[in-house]
Amino acid sequence: MINVDKIDFKILKILQENGRITNIQLSHEIGLSPAPTLERVRKLEASGLIKSYHAIVDAEMLGLGIKTFIQVTLNYHKNDAIRNFSKEIMDIDEIIECHHVTGAADFLLKVLVKDIASYERLILDRLSKIQEIGHLQTMMILSTAKSSKSLPLNY
Repeated sequence: MINVDKIDFKILKILQENGRITNIQLSHEIGLSPAPTLERVRKLEASGLIKSYHAIVDAEMLGLGIKTFIQVTLNYHKNDAIRNFSKEIMDIDEIIECHHVTGAADFLLKVLVKDIASYERLILDRLSKIQEIGHLQTMMILSTAKSSKSLPLNY
């Protein structure tokens, strides 16, 4: 963990909310002049604390209306099964998140597809062919009450 002070936390909070803010606007919001503000942002980027800047795209407007979580239980945990499974799912674009978890399942996948037929093809043509998978359990996302891309920075 790198050393960050209150000003750095404020910069991170603002950039999470608006990654397109200009350096001048950012400097006004944090109470510094533009040069030291830019220096701080560059330091945060160079340290790896700021990994990248992204546009958040509306999936439903693009026709990606089916969102699910899939709990995956592996058949076995030997001979690089976890590594092999992880490698296999990296090439599946519809899987937008993959988490190795504790509990009844081994992995939790977040999946985004156009429709139920696309979901069925994903299961039958892609996931069912991964030998390490023993069991899948799907949970359809009906609605989302909260979806934040910002980390809870309590500075």
